Amino acid sequence: MVKAKVVVKWKAGLHQRPSSDLVKMANKYKSLIQITNGKDVADAKSILSLFLLVATCGTELTISIDGEDEIIALDELKFFFDKGDGEETLKK
Repeated sequence: MVKAKVVVKWKAGLHQRPSSDLVKMANKYKSLIQITNGKDVADAKSILSLFLLVATCGTELTISIDGEDEIIALDELKFFFDKGDGEETLKK
């Protein structure tokens, strides 16, 4: 199992478009991919589950991945959160 902390950088939070992109990305992998906001756990392969996290801009999330392709999946998901997928994001 691998884990990483990421921060939601989209000004509108983890809304429909990035959530949809995240689900598509997660579904490419065989591993179990979960995202937590500290109290709620979401299945990264389910858009409804991600919406329940109510992850606004600045929210710290933890990605946990367990399975045969966990390392490559984690690298891709971390990159996705770091770059913001081309949408307007907060700059550090």
